[in-house]
Formats: sequence, C-alpha cells, structure tokens
Amino acid sequence: VGPANNRKNRIKSSILVVVGRVHLKGMKHYWEKKTEIPQDRFQVCHSLGGGTGSGMGTLLISKIREEYPDRMMLTFSVFPSPKVSDTVVEPYNATLSVHQLVENADECMVLDNEALYDICFRTLKLTTPSFGDLNHLISATMSGVTCCLRFPGQLNSDLRKLAVNLIPFPRLHFFMLGFAPLTSRGSQQYRALSVPELTQQMWDAKNMMCAADPRHGRYLTASAIFRGKMSTKEVDEQMINVQNKNSSYFVEWIPNNVKS
Repeated sequence: VGPANNRKNRIKSSILVVVGRVHLKGMKHYWEKKTEIPQDRFQVCHSLGGGTGSGMGTLLISKIREEYPDRMMLTFSVFPSPKVSDTVVEPYNATLSVHQLVENADECMVLDNEALYDICFRTLKLTTPSFGDLNHLISATMSGVTCCLRFPGQLNSDLRKLAVNLIPFPRLHFFMLGFAPLTSRGSQQYRALSVPELTQQMWDAKNMMCAADPRHGRYLTASAIFRGKMSTKEVDEQMINVQNKNSSYFVEWIPNNVKS
C-alpha cells in the first residue's frame, strides 16, 4: 500500500517499523562488514514531491543521523515544480521535508523537475522526454559531483572539504548544480571541449539543474569540479577570470569564494 502521495501517511504507516528495524539494521550490518568501502559518509537520493521520497526518505535520513552523528550526510533531492506537477500535495510534501534536510543533512544537492524538462526540450531538443532521459541527466550530474570522491587526482577533495569551502552558515547547505557538457541519452556524437568552453557552459543558466536563474541573485560560494585530462593551471586561470568578469554576481564579504 502506497502513501497516496502524502508524506504524513508514509511517516505514520508501518513503514516506520520497517525503516527503523530492518533497513537500518541491515544497513548497519553491511556497513560494518564491508570495511573496504569508505565509512565517512552517507548518500541519499530521493524526490520531495511524493509521499515515499519525502516522508520515508527524510525519516531514513533522521534515523541515520541518530545512529551515525559523525558521518557526513549528502542528499540529491529532486524538488517539485508547479509547471510540471501532477499532484496537488507536492508543495506540502516538499515544504515539510525541507525542514528535515536543514536539520539532518550536511550537504543537499538541489535538482528540479522543471529545469530537467527545460534542458531536455531546449538544449537536447527532445520532443517527448521520458523519465529515463531525466534520470540520465541526474546520474551524469551525480557522477560528476562525486568523481573526486571515487577516483584519484591531483586536487581531489572530500565532502568535508567541500562543506568547508561552500557552506558559510551551517543551515545554508543547499547547492545549485550546473553540468557540462550536456548530452542526450544514447547520443553517439562527442567532441573534445576546451576548459574555457566547459567553464562557460557550466556557469550558464541553461545548464543549471534547478530552475533558478543565478543572474537574478548573487553567489555566496562556488566550487568547480573538472574531470579528465587538463591543465590545473588553465582551470585556475578560468576560475579567476570568472570571478573577475562577474564580480557583481559574487558577495564581497567572502573572499576567494570560487574553488576548483
């Protein structure tokens, strides 16, 4: 029996027992046995529009926080949008869930259904995007964000370093994601892009994974994660150029707030 898109139903149902006694116990057993996997973080992927992702998802996050208060909690949260909404209670589910993310998550990567559909329509020129196309964009973005955690590199960082560089206040840990290059699922056409091209694309509002135009606000902090064979000197130069050319879009009270 599903929660009927209702967060309250999902929290009050018997799924609480399942999460508390089965999932958490099984996860703890797996976590302690698999000593070769990193034991410094948890990563949760969920949607805030429905009852399961918002209710059970945030409940699971709070239970993990209680059990492992010293571990980093990273979430990839898909927020609903009124333009592509199919359920009247989506705003309630999302609003009630954000409070839990503020309290129990260390870093929250914000994804938006509206932005994902816009990318499929306008950038990838897909006439009828499917959930597979949306999931392709999300998975590519997740892979890019976490690549420095999974592969060796000269300037790799972990979630704690990312949090130190990006979070000016503890409760303000919601990040916009920009990704480049954008490709459709099954696309066979690839070409090598230069660092300036990648930089220009990743800062473009059309490449943002949430429907918020950064040109209508100001950046507090930013971090650019590059993947592949490229010069670190060229990357640093591009980040300096971005900050110098767009200084009006960055707050003055955080110096050197663009990291790479």
